[in-house]
Amino acid sequence: MAQFSYTGRDSKGERVNGVLNSEDRHALAKQLMSSGITPLDIAPIHAREKAISLSSNVFEERVAVLDVMMFNRQMYSLLKAGIPIMDALKGLQNFTQNKALSAVIADLYDSLNSGRELSSALQQHPKVFSHFYISMIRVGEKTGLLDKVFLHLFDHLEFEKLMHDQVKAALRYPMFVIIAMAMAMVVINLFVIPSFVKMFQGFGAELPFMTKVLLGSVDIW
Repeated sequence: MAQFSYTGRDSKGERVNGVLNSEDRHALAKQLMSSGITPLDIAPIHAREKAISLSSNVFEERVAVLDVMMFNRQMYSLLKAGIPIMDALKGLQNFTQNKALSAVIADLYDSLNSGRELSSALQQHPKVFSHFYISMIRVGEKTGLLDKVFLHLFDHLEFEKLMHDQVKAALRYPMFVIIAMAMAMVVINLFVIPSFVKMFQGFGAELPFMTKVLLGSVDIW
């Protein structure tokens, strides 16, 4: 199957565009017509265009955990209110401020529009959705409790973020202590000990072994 970009108009006459996989232009045109979109232009995406698109994605925003949390919370609220999942995704795509997440939602919408399940569409974005996340969505699809699964995933991600922030905060103080100790050792070896070396050399007396080791460490620096 090849990848095509298309431009068309929906049932309300509004201009729409996107990218879909299809065997050829004719098959894609039939697919768009069946979904209520009148195609105006269908063009294949060549390998060079894909490479340019991938390279430009490097400079785009990234989808953070907080973005995924909000996506789950909003999906739960919309599905709980009885809004169809396609309408929910379309609405979130238009109102999401994070461009990277908006692009992901647009791809999910296109995948569902082409007949895929949501869990299968999520697998196309492993950097955004984990295996656990996808497995939970698959369970929600089979049990018909997708809205509750989105809420549980929100709680799960919130707990994970809380634990990560707490661990990071707990490690911050010991890290500062280690850095301060390392800086103190550098200052002692560079400025303090050399002054004692000259003083002990002037005495001409036999020094204890540990003192010799400490004074000898100056040569390392």
